[in-house]
Amino acid sequence: MATLRTSNLFSSSSAAAIIRKPAAYCRKSHVSLQLPSNIRSNGISFPTLPRRLPKDDLIQRGEKTATKQIQLLPKTPQSQDRLLLSKLYAIADTVADRAEMHAIIGAQRNNWNHLFLHSINSMTLAASLMAGVSSITLGDASAPHALAFKLSSMLLFTAAGGMMLIVNKIQPSQLAEEQRNATRLWKQLGRDIDHILGHQTPTELDVKNAMEKVIALEKAYPLPLLPGMLEKFPETVEPTCWWPRMQHKKQVKGMGSNGWSKELEEEMKGVLNVLKEKDEEQYVRLGKLVLNINKTLAVSGPLLAGLAAIGTGFIGSSAHGPLVAVVGGVLAAAVNSLEHGGQIGMVFELFRNCGGFYRQLEEEIEGNLEEREVGKRENGELFQMKVALKLGRSLSELKKLASYASPSCRQEEIKEFAGKLF
Repeated sequence: MATLRTSNLFSSSSAAAIIRKPAAYCRKSHVSLQLPSNIRSNGISFPTLPRRLPKDDLIQRGEKTATKQIQLLPKTPQSQDRLLLSKLYAIADTVADRAEMHAIIGAQRNNWNHLFLHSINSMTLAASLMAGVSSITLGDASAPHALAFKLSSMLLFTAAGGMMLIVNKIQPSQLAEEQRNATRLWKQLGRDIDHILGHQTPTELDVKNAMEKVIALEKAYPLPLLPGMLEKFPETVEPTCWWPRMQHKKQVKGMGSNGWSKELEEEMKGVLNVLKEKDEEQYVRLGKLVLNINKTLAVSGPLLAGLAAIGTGFIGSSAHGPLVAVVGGVLAAAVNSLEHGGQIGMVFELFRNCGGFYRQLEEEIEGNLEEREVGKRENGELFQMKVALKLGRSLSELKKLASYASPSCRQEEIKEFAGKLF
């Protein structure tokens, strides 16, 4: 009991002593409680440093650690998916930029066609008028005013002929049609990539296919005018190819027949035969016809302008000089209007692109039919609907083409075309 009382007295006296302490002391004690543990009342204690390793050991340990980190990072699924997404987003940005560039350049080259057409016709008709005025006998044919009209007419005919040569070489209407079709195809590729990004997990095959399609479009429709411009008067007419020849397909096996049947295969063979014998052949033939017309007009325009310039030089010395000058100038303007006002180059490019459209559809059908494993083909019902939509037909109308599935079926036996859009 005595011990308990002594301890109680000690504790109460200690508490009272603390209460009587100044406020500063309390603040000091509070600060001292927050000091680091390594600062003690008897001095400062420093942590012990590890033993220094040899330089070679440090280098080896650092190399091993870095190697392990590099080997581990790419193998994580999340980092790999992010890399593929980044690649597809980069391709999508490039595709959108290309589509906008082709649209802008297409509008510019369409303006070229109109400006060159009206400028050349104005120059040619003005030169013909001056040639006629200079040939009118007003006293002396060698008067100063007659000489001024004569020289002006020769200069205008020469300038118009030179401009015709340049314009006929580049074919602005054909250039504009190339850019219009390229814009449509770039936008279509952009939609395909957006579909992959929004509805499925991208793979390495998706990135590879997208890159190949970008390169194929760059080659089919180049942006530079000179050099790199497509040949406007080719020796042989071939359908335009804007897709990669060897397209990689996803090897994903379907269930059962994958929508394919013997009747559907016969139907696709009939469509393929009609496309080859009728549709593609028709547009290649029309392309050759329009190309020959365009070649004739491209040569005739500058030639008539040159003859008109020569005829102007003989005004006053030959009776046929004014006739050659005036008639040649008028015919040159008419030929130029027919060629570039009628946009013959654009029509040729249109036929060539239509042939490419059917050629691409043929390769898609052949690729599915040549695949022996039905599970690796595109779903049959979906593919049938795609073909029908591309040809502008209903499914019932598409089935009628199955009667032409025989390889021995000749072009004369085929009564209709596969496509109804072009």
